[in-house]
Amino acid sequence: MKKIQMVDLKGQYEKIKDTVDAAIQQVLDTTSYINGPAVHAFQANLEAYLGAKHVIPCANGTDALQIAMMGLDLQPGDEVITADFTFAATVEVIALLKLTPVLVDVDADTFNISIEAIKKAITPKTKAIVPVHLFGQAADMDAIMTIAREHDLYVIEDNAQAIGANYQYPHGMKQKVGTIGHVASTSFFPSKNLGCYGDGGAIFTNDDELAHKLRGIVNHGMYVRYHHDVVGVNSRLDSVQAAVLDTKLPKLDEYCQARRAAATKYSEAFANHPNIITPRIVGDTDSHVFHQYTLRIQNADRDGLMQHLLDKGIPCAIYYPIALHAQKAYADARYKEEDFPVTNQLCKEVISLPMHTELEDDQIEFITSSVLEYLS
Repeated sequence: MKKIQMVDLKGQYEKIKDTVDAAIQQVLDTTSYINGPAVHAFQANLEAYLGAKHVIPCANGTDALQIAMMGLDLQPGDEVITADFTFAATVEVIALLKLTPVLVDVDADTFNISIEAIKKAITPKTKAIVPVHLFGQAADMDAIMTIAREHDLYVIEDNAQAIGANYQYPHGMKQKVGTIGHVASTSFFPSKNLGCYGDGGAIFTNDDELAHKLRGIVNHGMYVRYHHDVVGVNSRLDSVQAAVLDTKLPKLDEYCQARRAAATKYSEAFANHPNIITPRIVGDTDSHVFHQYTLRIQNADRDGLMQHLLDKGIPCAIYYPIALHAQKAYADARYKEEDFPVTNQLCKEVISLPMHTELEDDQIEFITSSVLEYLS
């Protein structure tokens, strides 16, 4: 059995080495490293894949989220509702822009933002909702967009973990996550389902006017060189990373399917175990792309299980051990512990197992048997 990796980037690269190397060499040959042909080609191909009118590449996923908010002209003090159970980048950019983060609880089944919690958190100062498609599972976008229309709010999708996933509406129609809200952000961090070999990100929107503004913001506020029409930043996807991403994009659905297949094997092995809650998929299987495969361990020692797996050479992780409302940087007297029962419970229960495109059956068997051994 091969050594088990949390994410096997080397194994994935070896299968596409010739194509990736050739794409990178082409960038080196043209010496067009910033906003070169590779960037424009990737942008166009990602727009076609998503069915989005506009993709604006940028330097990383955190920048993408910040720039999306800048483009909406949100003002200091405006309230932005987002999930308490997620990575800090989501709330980080809200705070950086001097907006007011409003953290709310999540759904116990999907880990995504609670619809009822959103409704309770809306005030006259609320201007936007940021749903996070956590671990690769599409959030309840139909309900979120309905709330947004009723209260005249922006919806900014944080799609850093779920590129390639489909949201299924109640009537059955499907749409790529990241194309439903007013604007969306994503990350191409190497471990993502569509990852580059460094940092990278992008913003998606179907709004022509907003797209124009965002293109200026990512490039120092310039549309014409040395003419600064809006306040901007320096956040550009470089051509080498774009070339890597454009090589991998045609394989994204295949990558997502490989993750779903591994997830199915995990879940079948853990089915009906009294101490294990496996991930729930809402809608068809393609609504979840399993950026992470995350279990809930109940009435058992989650931390002990983690150490047991590590002792056996099985990497694993806890995403996330501390709720955002409990973080020093984002603590606020407005937050009451009783408002976050699900998040607080998840922080004690969740554990993520290795998940990537190169997982082999003998590795999955060893991982699942090791989990069951500890919980027997």
